[in-house]
Amino acid sequence: MKASAKTQIIGQSRATHFLRELIQTLAASSSTALVTGESGTGKELVAQALHAQGPRASGPFVPINCGAIPRELIESELFGHRKGTFTGAVADRLGRFELAHGGTLFLDEIGDLPMDMQVKLLRVLQERCILPVGAAREVPVDVRVVAATHKNLEAEVAAGRFREDLYYRINVLPISTTALRDRPDDIASLLQFYADKHTLPGNRALKFAPDMLQLLQDYAWPGNVRELSNLVDRFSTLFPSQTLQVHTVPACMMPSGLAALQAMRLSQMPTPAPQQTFLSAATAPLEVGALVEPSWNASAPAPTDSPWGESDPLSHLFANSDPASPSVSASRPAFTPMPLSASNDEMSSVEEVILLAQGIQTLPPDGISLKQHLIDIERNLIEQALSRTQGNVSQTAKLLQLQRTTLIEKINKYELRGAA
Repeated sequence: MKASAKTQIIGQSRATHFLRELIQTLAASSSTALVTGESGTGKELVAQALHAQGPRASGPFVPINCGAIPRELIESELFGHRKGTFTGAVADRLGRFELAHGGTLFLDEIGDLPMDMQVKLLRVLQERCILPVGAAREVPVDVRVVAATHKNLEAEVAAGRFREDLYYRINVLPISTTALRDRPDDIASLLQFYADKHTLPGNRALKFAPDMLQLLQDYAWPGNVRELSNLVDRFSTLFPSQTLQVHTVPACMMPSGLAALQAMRLSQMPTPAPQQTFLSAATAPLEVGALVEPSWNASAPAPTDSPWGESDPLSHLFANSDPASPSVSASRPAFTPMPLSASNDEMSSVEEVILLAQGIQTLPPDGISLKQHLIDIERNLIEQALSRTQGNVSQTAKLLQLQRTTLIEKINKYELRGAA
């Protein structure tokens, strides 16, 4: 049976081609399979593909995360229970094994299964019978078991945390998923797949310019495909129908490792013209230690030059600007920049730049407390700076370009820690 879109293994790398071929070969068997690999590499997707391409495809696919079930409930979840067995057992309940009868049971994170349950699971795999909690008779089951874990089970066996006999019993058909950082050739296909998946109604799918694609291929992806999917979802919301370039996305909207790569790439690019628009300043990567005022002032007209030319990638976020305001350019929604000198008395220089950087945010329908929003951002930046300097107040003040006494007042105000 051909894999459905839900169970498709996306990618063009050699590792992915090999995985698809291995799944196709192993799917015909009913033997227990063990899928290993880092979190986010698609272990459940592999289990679904094994089920969908095998003779049990017409039966149920039942997943259970062994690490997410409380210890006292795991036996009932797996094997079921009989009415009156314990408080709250008001009726007979089928366990996951019985629910998966005729199909596939996916035991995710089997490495987190308690030792006493490992013994009972081993017997079920050997005898193909379960004993529901409170029952007097065993119930036969016809289930293919596919287990998965991100742990090294051989190391767990050596440490005495996993039974050796159970390990050999589930590791009949071993399958290993490859980390995304080791298959960069798959990233373009995955980006396109998730861009199509996360496209908002009425918009075109997100696209990636060659420089942005190269940046994403060079990133280590510690969260693997799950992280990539979530990031594309974020970008599809922030930049609908756009083509992303390296300078398009603010650093605060990317994982720290990707933002560091972006900063390195931008430092290698030609220095931009001295003048810049409010939009280009707002979308530039924000470095706490390098806060620079835009070169325009309140009396001069806003310059119209932009590193993006005629099409700002975030211009859609200013679509609700006051139509009475003078237009910045013919192709951009009307917007009048606010000079930094016009801020209120309570706004510090850090808050001014934060406001500038956060100017790309869409205003919620019910409005927002601007003062509280700035307070939250300021507190977060101070916490980051303190962490970076390991709590050194003088270095933190220098990093944030604040007077030491002003920083100490803010530390005390936000109760971050006792100021020395």
